[in-house]
Amino acid sequence: MHNIKELKIWQKAIDLAVKVYEISAKFPSDERFGLVSQTRRCAVSVPSNISEGAGRNTKGEFRQFLGIANGSSYELQTQMIIAEKLGFINEVDCEKLLDNIDELQKMNYKLQAALK
Repeated sequence: MHNIKELKIWQKAIDLAVKVYEISAKFPSDERFGLVSQTRRCAVSVPSNISEGAGRNTKGEFRQFLGIANGSSYELQTQMIIAEKLGFINEVDCEKLLDNIDELQKMNYKLQAALK
């Protein structure tokens, strides 16, 4: 069992989720049940799965949940690109988010490798 508050990947995932909430709050109101809801669920899924995995009993279980978190990060990446193409987010903010997501994905792969 790991102390999630000490895991840098979890801290960065929390920060990313907060940023996605802030940015998606500016999306059109008719997207409230569409892209807003979907992006927020993905963003919250990343740190949630990291923490759930950290609380499991084995390294294999932890790796499995890191894999789920990574899948959610790729889904979020896709949704941010769609939001930018639709004009819901500007290019600069989108690139910053995509850079953060990319960093999390790299950290995730490294942590999964370390748990083997």
